Amino acid sequence: MKSKKRMLSLFLAGVMPAGALLTGCGQGQSNSGKIEIELVQYKPEAVAVFEKLEEEFNRTHDNIHLTIESPNDAMTILKTRYIREDYPDIIGIGGDINYSYFIDSNILADVSDYPGLATIKPAYVDILEGLEFVPTEGTYGVPYVANAAGVLYNRAMFQEHGWEIPTTWDEFISLCEEIKAAGIQPLYFGFKDTWTCLAPWNALAVGLAPADVCKQVNRGEATFTEEYREIAEKMLEMLQYGEDGPFAYGYNDACTAFANGESAMYTIGSYAVPQIKSVNPDMDIDSFTMPANDNADGNILNSGVDLQFCVMSACENKEAAYEVLDFLLAHENVQAYLDDQNAVPCKDEEFELAPMLDGMKSFITEGRMADYQDHYYPSEMAVDAQIQTFLINQDVDAFLAKFDKDWLRYNRDIIRMVEDYQKQHGSN
Repeated sequence: MKSKKRMLSLFLAGVMPAGALLTGCGQGQSNSGKIEIELVQYKPEAVAVFEKLEEEFNRTHDNIHLTIESPNDAMTILKTRYIREDYPDIIGIGGDINYSYFIDSNILADVSDYPGLATIKPAYVDILEGLEFVPTEGTYGVPYVANAAGVLYNRAMFQEHGWEIPTTWDEFISLCEEIKAAGIQPLYFGFKDTWTCLAPWNALAVGLAPADVCKQVNRGEATFTEEYREIAEKMLEMLQYGEDGPFAYGYNDACTAFANGESAMYTIGSYAVPQIKSVNPDMDIDSFTMPANDNADGNILNSGVDLQFCVMSACENKEAAYEVLDFLLAHENVQAYLDDQNAVPCKDEEFELAPMLDGMKSFITEGRMADYQDHYYPSEMAVDAQIQTFLINQDVDAFLAKFDKDWLRYNRDIIRMVEDYQKQHGSN
């Protein structure tokens, strides 16, 4: 219990003053006699679709009143509300290290008894379970939608030149050379914004490193120097096919350049398409999985849980919360969200996907996917900035040595927790 309290205090460090927070709606029965359920979700860009869902739920349910909050800084607000023990009933968050902290802090309810879990693709449930610092009995999130990252490409340009979609790393490099020979820039990066460095990094890592490499390092069974070398080398190899001075241009610059046909491909996720289409609404965009391997069979789609719903352990009306989840998971409501956000469904049903996901459909259907490696990285380590510095200095050995050193520094509490778990349960 002491270690869990320590992890919670680390997680909640640096949050904003309580006076700047949303006020909780309260739980239990309202004056109208309806059960009040409050959901706080972290995606402000999806506020419009959630407003429609809230309205439809309240129109069709006589016994429950649903309030959905979509604040701009939801994670900070949630953390500070937890300090005050002012919990919503349900939270909508991503599958990343924040979720890991939430599980470890015992503030999420075990939803393994929720029938709707049976409709979720097992790959996404496995992705969430992989985020647990140590194996934890139960299930604590219901995956809703995911996103996918690899390589976006200008479909019309590819068709015009007869370029083939690559399935191996050699084919990818040969394609870049072919595009370059045609007088067209193959790739755009926009690495001035450090977070953009993580997009190609993650897309390469899922195919070149074990999905649980971070856990292996925490257990003392591997090092990043061993597992990340090929990723780092291929990141450097790609640089020669991008814009001159990629560290002078940011995300918006890259989206604009790709939209205007200044490159044939863009190493980013599907989440960038709305920004690109705001510049060129008629652009025909498709995508393919990063062909990181020498063998096409080794390629894996980089896809993580972009939004999941977690019931709080303090929720007084778990059955009502499950009724809300049933509504959100109804086919037409999932489709409405997909249409609004160009997302990937976690529910195992047939949905109409956005056309920019055409090249990834087989991976999505077959469940050939792995989570973003950076979902395991502590924010204090600033891995995005480390990758940017590495790409500028181009010293693979120094970068990997620093990665290993910093990992031990910023994950010491988690590593200690893993060591304690191993002492109690064995190393398996």
